[in-house]
Amino acid sequence: MIQLSILKITEYGPWTLTLGSDREHELQMLQASIYKEVQRLFSEKNCIVFLNRADEFFVVSNALNLEEHIQIQKTLKKLFEVGLTISIGYGNSPFEANFKAYKGKQNKVILNAEHNIFGFVYDKFDPKVSIMHLDVDDLTSSRKTNSPYEISSIIFGLYSKMSKFFLEKNSLTFFMGGDNFMVVSTEEAKKSVKDFINLIKDEDKILLNCGIGNANTGRDAVKLATKSLDTIREIRDSGKEKPEVYELSC
Repeated sequence: MIQLSILKITEYGPWTLTLGSDREHELQMLQASIYKEVQRLFSEKNCIVFLNRADEFFVVSNALNLEEHIQIQKTLKKLFEVGLTISIGYGNSPFEANFKAYKGKQNKVILNAEHNIFGFVYDKFDPKVSIMHLDVDDLTSSRKTNSPYEISSIIFGLYSKMSKFFLEKNSLTFFMGGDNFMVVSTEEAKKSVKDFINLIKDEDKILLNCGIGNANTGRDAVKLATKSLDTIREIRDSGKEKPEVYELSC
């Protein structure tokens, strides 16, 4: 069972109109500042935040109760002129948790009206999350023949394929910057990751590595996924044949 909390910036319209037309730089700075604080506040609770769109954030919030969400909302309200809503959902897959959070807000299932929190909190003590951390093997070689923008085009094309592939496995994919991606995963997604690696190798001539982490909380799962990916790199750099996938659990 996994719990997700989806944060959405609200009250944007009236605030942006006060800035005039020369406002885009202000919006970008605001969004970056909000992301920084959201990531800080939730990571202190052993969660992990993924940037879905610049004005929306997905949080793997296993073991985080309603009161802790309220405290985070109170802090954010003091820091920013715009507000945020939080929609909470849980399910047997990341996509199911995402959909339950969405329906909770759509149907106005209010958990706390004062702080704009909707949805359903998972109040049992058996949470579990699996996260895959994928990166491109030896992207440096591509930089010798492709300009920075061409590299970005390749990476975003890869992101599109990855998102569609794993969505069919009820899993959620996020671009982490550079050549890094993370997938909040189901068992089916983990079992199929080698198929995806082979697909990209055959169709796009891109080599991928994948570290997998399994834990009770989002931050711990990400830590183990990154440690798994680091292990692949260490094996590669030692001159030994590297595995394409490595998995750790706690």
